[in-house]
Amino acid sequence: MIAHNNTALDPNPFPARESLPPPNAGTRRWMGLALLTLPTALLGLDLTLLHLALPALAVDLRPTSTEALWIMDAYGFMIAGFLITMGTLGDRIGRRKLLMIGAAAFAAASLIAAFSTSSMMLILARAALGIAGATLMPSTLALISNLFSDPRERALAIGVWATTFALGMALGPVVGGLLLEQFWWGAAFLVAVPVVGLLLVLAPVLLPEFRVPQSGRLDLTSVALSLAAMLPVVYGIKDVAKHGPSFAAIGIMATGIIFGLIFVRRQQRLADPLLEIGLFGNRGFSVALVVLLFGLIAVGGTLLLVTQYLQLVAGFSPLVAGLWMGLPALAMVAAGVGAPLVARHIRPGFVVAGALALSVVGYLMLSGLDNANDLGKIIAGFSLVYLGLGTIAALGTDLVVSSAPAEKAGSASAMSETVQDLGASLGIAILGSIATAVYRGAMAEEIPEGLSVAVRASVGDSLWAASSVQQGLPNGLMENAQAAFITGFSTVATLCAIVVAILTLLAAVALRKVPPLNAAAPLNDGG
Repeated sequence: MIAHNNTALDPNPFPARESLPPPNAGTRRWMGLALLTLPTALLGLDLTLLHLALPALAVDLRPTSTEALWIMDAYGFMIAGFLITMGTLGDRIGRRKLLMIGAAAFAAASLIAAFSTSSMMLILARAALGIAGATLMPSTLALISNLFSDPRERALAIGVWATTFALGMALGPVVGGLLLEQFWWGAAFLVAVPVVGLLLVLAPVLLPEFRVPQSGRLDLTSVALSLAAMLPVVYGIKDVAKHGPSFAAIGIMATGIIFGLIFVRRQQRLADPLLEIGLFGNRGFSVALVVLLFGLIAVGGTLLLVTQYLQLVAGFSPLVAGLWMGLPALAMVAAGVGAPLVARHIRPGFVVAGALALSVVGYLMLSGLDNANDLGKIIAGFSLVYLGLGTIAALGTDLVVSSAPAEKAGSASAMSETVQDLGASLGIAILGSIATAVYRGAMAEEIPEGLSVAVRASVGDSLWAASSVQQGLPNGLMENAQAAFITGFSTVATLCAIVVAILTLLAAVALRKVPPLNAAAPLNDGG
């Protein structure tokens, strides 16, 4: 690990000792970690909490189809766009300060969202939630690197952090369903208010402050370029995921990539850049980002298809489907907490490779689905997939953060989060499009004559669309549509198995020199 020099931490409530906590974290620091898990879980919840609330919300606000999409997407869209800027901003003005400002803004935006009286008001509130959320994600992760200087404890803490975020996402539909049974749709947003209140009271007591001493001014041109790069790419990806590939979406993404190249060139010239491009010269940093990116692509696309299988093939309600997803979530928890403990004795690269090898087994199980009676196989296979996710989220994120000096931890944390967000979005867009293409090819010859044009279009488009008109379908056609969906699912799972097998070899070979967390050797293997 690179030595943490020239840090500037407020001395209280922690011992001074060059402003860093001592190697063995005390009770207060673990309490600080517990506090940081609250906004982390909240961010995960907010990504999926609205899925079950959309029908009730639609009755009340009557959004158009376009407005409904923006209500769902504005949050994640703005998070992805502002992560890098907020990560660097926290390094400059203070990570705890940014966390508290962002949390207060998150609570205020949640209140506006809960009591929105129009679709546009809710869209703007969701966008504000995304910008506020972008301050929370890198701040919480960077503060963990301040709380825990011991590599073993830091890796375990990051494992807990990553697991908490993923659990928040998994519990979103469940919590949303329970709230909707008792209250109106706006109650889903009010969960944030007590959580933020507790954070604002306890953060000054339990969390250290950190800012880079004598840091330069924030380069606003770089901020604008980062937004011009990220927002078109994320928008294009989401458009492909919903409507399939188009020249317009590809053009939008190409525009973002061009701005991204301009952004990189500017960062290389600046003495105090928004993003430290030199970090990519560190093998541990770069390989961990690659593993996180492609690992999340595989998981993101597979998660989409698993949730569709549970509802449209197995026939479960969204709430019951969410409860079934709890079993894979337990595997992810076990990996997120257990992998850092195992990595104290076995090299992290081998731990990551072993977990990814188990994920390959899981993807191969998912590629062998036959029908709606394969519930046990799909839960077992996806549990192995999530086991790999928990491991790479914990150890991969730790490799990224520990490869950066203390003054760049916020920027490194933002890169880790950006890559994971992009990976999940790309997985939905690319793998979802592949599954849809296979479905449409399989159904091309299965739709009988005599159906209306609208019904034929729905059945031939996707299983979701076919399920919306299933009441008037001839006997056996819906079963054929489910079989076509399973064929597409199997194709995607096979591709994921191949990609993750390559990641397994990459982790085992490229990260083989990273020592166990109990060792004193540095983590920054630049060769």
